[in-house]
Amino acid sequence: MKAARAWAPVNVALVKYWGKQRLDENLPATGSLSLTLTELGTSTEVVFDPALDGDSLVLDGRPAPDAARQRVSAVLELVRQASGMGWFARVESRNTVPTASGLASSASAFAALVLAAWQASGARRDLSRLAELARRGSGSAPRSLLGGFVELQPPGSAGDGGWLRQLAPAEHWPLRLVVAVLAAGSKRPGSTEGMERSRLTSPYYQDWLATHPADMSRARQAVARRDLQQLGEVMESSCLKMHALTISSRPPFLYWRPATVAVLHQVWEWRRGGLPVFFTMDAGPHVKVLCNAGDARRVAEGLSQVPGVERVLVERPGAGARVVS
Repeated sequence: MKAARAWAPVNVALVKYWGKQRLDENLPATGSLSLTLTELGTSTEVVFDPALDGDSLVLDGRPAPDAARQRVSAVLELVRQASGMGWFARVESRNTVPTASGLASSASAFAALVLAAWQASGARRDLSRLAELARRGSGSAPRSLLGGFVELQPPGSAGDGGWLRQLAPAEHWPLRLVVAVLAAGSKRPGSTEGMERSRLTSPYYQDWLATHPADMSRARQAVARRDLQQLGEVMESSCLKMHALTISSRPPFLYWRPATVAVLHQVWEWRRGGLPVFFTMDAGPHVKVLCNAGDARRVAEGLSQVPGVERVLVERPGAGARVVS
């Protein structure tokens, strides 16, 4: 048997991608810019065993549904093809975030899976290859391989091998991301289905693509200058444009809950009062609020008072995925 365990953190996209240019390869239609966090993430052990006649998956202590196992097995098959490992694997994975609820668990899950499987296979570490394999499981998973502020561009769009890069390490900027966790539960539709519906039916999808490069450019500049006002403005704009695609799809769909809207209004109220705070959301109801480190306690206490917010987490910029054993 050959085994390895890896930890991968959640990353939160500050400039989003929404839509695939090639669905069969899980290839994002646009770039994205993210912040890697510290405590939220996934721990995964992969054991390749010559005695196995198929892959298995245990998720948070329970046998995973067939759909999840098949998705993991498909990525393991790509790892086997790339590394020369011929054995099936037992996979045991634990998340510190609710699965499929809009808190980026799939990104950390597939980053941890690929890193652990690659390490267990004995193949030489190759970031470009790891990123390509992780992307096949989740379009945002490559970003969890690196820490701090990370840019991800579709392969070929940023030069040979230049599509995944760290813009700044975690210690570059002492920001905090305060997460308002709302009711858990699987989101509907899932991200891939929602992206495809928006791509095919939203009248605003082409405008989303056309305005995206400017968002990326402004966000890069803001990170380099540590300009919270500029980064916050482009982050909120990117988030709301993404959710405008879901509302304008046919049939429409909306990941928000009443508490989501209440949190947004609270953030705007704080900003009108002079507190520099800005929000973002992924495909789910939870709201992430970006602020200076010195304001995190006030923001966390305020969010905990919003009806419908079940708990509040304070996260800081963190390192990327790593092999644990």
